[in-house]
Amino acid sequence: MTTRPLLLIDVDGPLNPYAAKPHRRPDGYQTHRMRPTGWEQPWQKPLRVWLNPTHGLALQALSFDLVWCTTWADEANEWIAPHIGLPSLPIVPWDTATAPGPRHAQPGGTFWKTQHVVKWAAGRPFAWIDDDFDDTDREFVAAHHDGPALLHFVNPRLGLLDGDFEALTKWAAALPAV
Repeated sequence: MTTRPLLLIDVDGPLNPYAAKPHRRPDGYQTHRMRPTGWEQPWQKPLRVWLNPTHGLALQALSFDLVWCTTWADEANEWIAPHIGLPSLPIVPWDTATAPGPRHAQPGGTFWKTQHVVKWAAGRPFAWIDDDFDDTDREFVAAHHDGPALLHFVNPRLGLLDGDFEALTKWAAALPAV
């Protein structure tokens, strides 16, 4: 039996191109107004989230086991998944004592998620799509993760593009059968 690699999915950046011009929704995206935890106050404007309804099927077509890797945590299953056609997915759990925190406050200057991801993946091959890691994180993963890993940056102004799906497909296809 072959074990598929994990695809760790961040919401804000890859699925929600939050850094796009505020009044110019990217092509293919739909606007959703949401009130996840932290946005419940009636005086607060609902959070604007841009989502592309084709991303769910495209993600499911990849040769990965999909996992949320986002501060939305399990709320991604409630607020995000239904709008893009994903089923309920498992989540990478966070140690709330260190999440989120400044990059340089983390050991080695890594992004606050990085060490949690390595521990949680426990050597299993994974690709991770996010908009907030850099070479420091790649070096940390290479030194501390006992399996193949791809940290794939997604531009938060653009969200996931065809080229991102192609890169993920190519990486997964190059993995040795386990």
